[in-house]
Amino acid sequence: MKAAYYDEFGELNQIKVGELEKPEPAEGELLIRVKSAGVNPVDSAVARGMLNEFIPAEFPVIPGWDVAGVIEERGHSARRFAKGDKVYAYARRPKVQHGTFAEYISIPESYVAKSPDKLTMDEAGGVPLTGLTAYQSLFDAGNLKGGETILILGASGGVGSFALQLAKWKGATVIGVAGSSSQDYMKDLGADYTVDYSKGDVGESVDKIAPDGVDMIFHCSRGDSLAQSHDRLKDGGRLISITNSDPERRDDVHFQYVFVEPNAVQLEHLSELADSGKLKVHVSKTFKLDDAQQALQEIESLHTKGKTVIKP
Repeated sequence: MKAAYYDEFGELNQIKVGELEKPEPAEGELLIRVKSAGVNPVDSAVARGMLNEFIPAEFPVIPGWDVAGVIEERGHSARRFAKGDKVYAYARRPKVQHGTFAEYISIPESYVAKSPDKLTMDEAGGVPLTGLTAYQSLFDAGNLKGGETILILGASGGVGSFALQLAKWKGATVIGVAGSSSQDYMKDLGADYTVDYSKGDVGESVDKIAPDGVDMIFHCSRGDSLAQSHDRLKDGGRLISITNSDPERRDDVHFQYVFVEPNAVQLEHLSELADSGKLKVHVSKTFKLDDAQQALQEIESLHTKGKTVIKP
């Protein structure tokens, strides 16, 4: 099969595209013909070797953890789905090796969920990692409830876009923070209020919107926004981050760092939300498999809007 891969960690100029052995589904696994694979900043971090102590790699490594595609073969005892079914999955395994930037991937059936009917394959391929990250951050770690106020730092990115919509579905009041070019985008996704971090201190803007403070901050950005706004949390408020494992915070603040885990049940819920019109996916850019290196380089900027996907 054709795949993007690398034989060593590096500066992202080590990404190759060529022929590798097509996988065979083991017991309990599904062979999926990849239709689209979401590109995420963590893919670049892995290729640079930044996560090797946390998730070891075995070369050659095919990058990518997001997949939407069609079931081609089923291993022994994998019978939840039929050949030809459209599915999607967050395909991270305990070891980095067989990723989704390829024509095929074989993964455990327990990772896989039915792809949303209302989404294209391109859109579905951008959901698993970012959608699950937002879901687990807001609901598992943050226990977000209807009627609460949440401040989302980086609300126009891949994770932030889903977090904004999920928070609105839950009934929360959402304050989204992003750059000038993303203000209308956040409003289109349902943000009650938007803040342009380039126009001044984020905390001062939040004071004007929510003078009594916010119940929760979801930190999925970099830069100064968290430092400017963390004091706006109410007493006993929650701070959830996916980019900083130990940010400055008050002693009364409940903090949790989230690194997303595969969860097919939650993916099924995300499918239901998408099919009911509660979850939209904005694919801002698509790449061919031959351009995987460029895709990884661009995603590092952290200034993307919505999702980037590769189409093998």
